[in-house]
Amino acid sequence: MSKEENRFEVIFKEGSQIKDEGMRQIVVDKETGVNYFVWKSGYAGGITPLLDSEGKVIITER
Repeated sequence: MSKEENRFEVIFKEGSQIKDEGMRQIVVDKETGVNYFVWKSGYAGGITPLLDSEGKVIITER
């Protein structure tokens, strides 16, 4: 993957960063396939890998 390509792809997005509930996104790492949940609100935010019902990381086949 060249440096000019984005490594992460947003596959789901809802909400608004300027509202109290914030913006929620699901982002996929194109190199590893790992799915992450991203939450942003104002100047705060967080990121965590998405897990299935067994506690295993969700990986999207690319």
